[in-house]
Amino acid sequence: MKVLVQRSKNSKVTIDGKVNGQIDHGYVLLVGFTNGDNETIIYQMINKILNLRIFEDENEKMNLSILDTKGSILSISQFTLYANAKEGRRPSFTNALNPTDASKLYDIFNEKLRSQIHTETGIFGADMKVEIYNDGPVTIMLDSDELFTK
Repeated sequence: MKVLVQRSKNSKVTIDGKVNGQIDHGYVLLVGFTNGDNETIIYQMINKILNLRIFEDENEKMNLSILDTKGSILSISQFTLYANAKEGRRPSFTNALNPTDASKLYDIFNEKLRSQIHTETGIFGADMKVEIYNDGPVTIMLDSDELFTK
């Protein structure tokens, strides 16, 4: 599982001309799954995301989590995080989990997030227009293969 975390001041996702999800202060999460991902990985990733200290404290040090700052999350499915561009000019997406299983894991991920923090989402597989007002900019890639043992 890969999650690209972007600290955001104001972001939204639009589908077919309608805003589907919108946040002010918080994170935009671009979320991708690969073979072997499961609920255990999801729980570990959520714990990492919610406790990541990348918001500034009163001394302008990144020392506060999204929970400390009472932020929100905009979660967007993003299979292209598993693009492999090592050969040729056209990326391969064979490392991305198949859409059926990825959709199920994405739903579990968002359900678990919603139980702990205000979470807005896109729609899995939809043609989404995502506007991200990145704060900082602060962007952090979280990769379960590097963070956790499968």
